[in-house]
Amino acid sequence: MSKKVLITGASGLLGRAIYQEFKKDSTWDVLGLAFSRAGEQLKKVDLTNSDELTRVVKEFQPNVIIHSAAERRPDVVENQADATKQLNVDATRNICNVGASVNAWVLFISTDYVFDGLNPPYDVNAVPNPLNKYGLSKYEGEKVTLASSSENSVLRVPILYGPVERLDESAVTVLFPKVKNTGNKCVMSNYERRYPTYCPDIAVVIRRLSDIRLKNNDVKGIYHWSGDENMTKYDMAVVMAECFGISTNHIEADNSASPGAPRPYDSHLDTSRLDDLVLVPRSPFKDSILKVLKDYYP
Repeated sequence: MSKKVLITGASGLLGRAIYQEFKKDSTWDVLGLAFSRAGEQLKKVDLTNSDELTRVVKEFQPNVIIHSAAERRPDVVENQADATKQLNVDATRNICNVGASVNAWVLFISTDYVFDGLNPPYDVNAVPNPLNKYGLSKYEGEKVTLASSSENSVLRVPILYGPVERLDESAVTVLFPKVKNTGNKCVMSNYERRYPTYCPDIAVVIRRLSDIRLKNNDVKGIYHWSGDENMTKYDMAVVMAECFGISTNHIEADNSASPGAPRPYDSHLDTSRLDDLVLVPRSPFKDSILKVLKDYYP
């Protein structure tokens, strides 16, 4: 049987990793969609234009659709709710509708921010209670995905980092300029507990899960995957500094809740359902962040 995967958001931080992982496997035929950063390898498609999307999907006839395109910045979402709904909810509905028409399995990438962070760890059956508009928009996208077909799936992941085109692509790597700038005091949140997760690891999980799905229709519903190191942004900043022998005297820990959009205190995901299917080792944060940042230092 032919194996065809269509990946939305293939120019983004996670989408690039997923695209590259599938391209390494010659048994898969891969089509990556993007919009603002389409480039030569990817197809430029506006996901909010259902006619355009339908034409591309029906021509390619994927078995699997990985929907990773999203507005992921909580503070941006708070101020641009309509634009966020178009991408995180309405485009998701378009993808699920056309996915159903070609009998594709749709995997929607969601977030730990669907939870309020009060009762971790959260298993796949925990009831979401998002604290901010970003979490709410992703929860709405989840509901659209699962209502469209009982065969579809949701994969929730936490804060992401990986090979970046620029440091502000990730809420992890964006900390590094302040870490490097030892001449300026900086304050880093030491309150919310996060589980930084390496995009190439998630990409392996998704490829292997997709292979299993094509052999076994029992792959459906909600899954969680996450790094396993509990860290605040302050902790991450200290590790980054240690990687390059940078002093941390200028970095101050802030033990109060972060300003801006409210964020869950600890939305740790219980990954046991997915680990039982696909056991992928977690890359240690210190090793992976060094690989990611070495081109940005000094």
